[in-house]
Amino acid sequence: MKFVLVGRVVTMDRTLTVLANGAVYVDGNTISAVADRNAPPPAGFAGATTVDTAGIIFPGLIELHNHLSYDALELWRVPQKFTNRGQWQNNADYKANVSQPMTTIASSRDARLLAAVARYAETKCLFGGVATSQGISLKGDNMETAYRSAMRVVDDPGDKAFPRAATRIPDVIASDWAKFKAELDKVSCMLLHMSEGIDAAARDAFLALKQGNEWAITAALAGIHCAALQPQDFAIMRQKGASIVWSPLSNLLLYGDTTNIKAAREAGLDVALGSDWSPSGSKNLLNELKVVKIANDVFDIGLADHEIVAMVTSTAARVVKWDALVGSVSVGKRADFTIIAPPASVDPYASLISARETDLVLVTIDGQPVLGTVDIMSAMGQTGETIRLGSDTRMVNYGAGDPRLPPLTFAEAKAAMADALSRLPTLLDDENRGRGVAGYALPAAARPQLRLALDEEHLSGLALRPRLPFHGQPTGPDADLAAAAKPVPLKPLPLDPPTVTDDPNYGATLQAQPNLPPAVKAALRLYYA
Repeated sequence: MKFVLVGRVVTMDRTLTVLANGAVYVDGNTISAVADRNAPPPAGFAGATTVDTAGIIFPGLIELHNHLSYDALELWRVPQKFTNRGQWQNNADYKANVSQPMTTIASSRDARLLAAVARYAETKCLFGGVATSQGISLKGDNMETAYRSAMRVVDDPGDKAFPRAATRIPDVIASDWAKFKAELDKVSCMLLHMSEGIDAAARDAFLALKQGNEWAITAALAGIHCAALQPQDFAIMRQKGASIVWSPLSNLLLYGDTTNIKAAREAGLDVALGSDWSPSGSKNLLNELKVVKIANDVFDIGLADHEIVAMVTSTAARVVKWDALVGSVSVGKRADFTIIAPPASVDPYASLISARETDLVLVTIDGQPVLGTVDIMSAMGQTGETIRLGSDTRMVNYGAGDPRLPPLTFAEAKAAMADALSRLPTLLDDENRGRGVAGYALPAAARPQLRLALDEEHLSGLALRPRLPFHGQPTGPDADLAAAAKPVPLKPLPLDPPTVTDDPNYGATLQAQPNLPPAVKAALRLYYA
């Protein structure tokens, strides 16, 4: 369809053009024109639906790191300060609250539960204004695939115009320098965890990328976290054209510190963002933007607000090699928009950083309105499920969904997830007795076509990070996978509320985290009383 969106247009193009009273003309899934509202419309738009958003129109937000499968879990109260990932992934409290619950859910043969995991996670992202994120991995007989989300997903975009980013590699490649380098040379973007922690052991995982005088680093490599890297390491990454994906809240919760983004920026590296996951990260990308702003002030990084916004728009698109298609509101690019409606007098970049879920008025993806206020969605001819957001309401149109999974509303997904988490100790035994989630009967012979393939599933044959040897010793947190995979007893868990608006304890939960620096906690109180 053709439509026109009117509002303050923050293009995020190379010159940071902002139209105070602009109009964006969309034909199908493509931006046809971006102009002053009072300029003559382009040919063919006479009679097109025109919507005055009364808001600020940004490119659709892009997050490059989120383990969506885990996003029904509450924020984990980290019990101690860790210095690398290998320490906490083997921690009994982590297993009881994060890894073991999701391993149990991933073992379910209830297709409705799998559908609920996916629907709940994508909805949380959409309420954070996200148009593009990482995908939810699925597995079947001799196949690996991804959930077909209402969002774009970088690892399975479903559109041949968008190159697919690699997010996992086979174990044999992760552990062999030559094979890893060869795999890196094949792809346009490889999003891999790197140097997860702040100690020498975490940094060794980066140093292991060097063999002789050659580095297994190319412009395709986007290192997630990189918290242990030193200024000279960032210089090497810049020389090779690599980039970084930053998740500051997760780093601060686990380690009490985060990536030296000031040094990374001084080296000239592109830095994108990701909320990581709900167990030790932000509830959504809007909240991660606030943590970036806080970290910028506390650690004297020197980022301007427009540079922070670029981390989830133009810079993120460049990192994943999609900048010719998305990342700015520009003619010829796809019609992905995130539109908020704070006070018009506020600086637009600061407006996005401070925006709450209730400020979100519209998200469009590939020209399709997906989430918005009931008035705007209706004006654009959309129907869908209405979802309460505090005292307000939003409409969501998920589109066709994934035909391989049962079609669930958000309300059904929420009920299913709450039920499954409350019955974790008996969930799989209940299934054997014919009890599915939320009161549905489960046939004894039920065997789903697909199952959840957890990102952090140990001993799966796939890795999220290199495991290259350094001085003859394996590096990274996966050196002791047998210990990480050893189970602990299960307990019932609550469902994480989908938004901060609907989570009255969110601020207090952050304040109770023992590793957050005092200056960070003080700044968080300004956003979350």
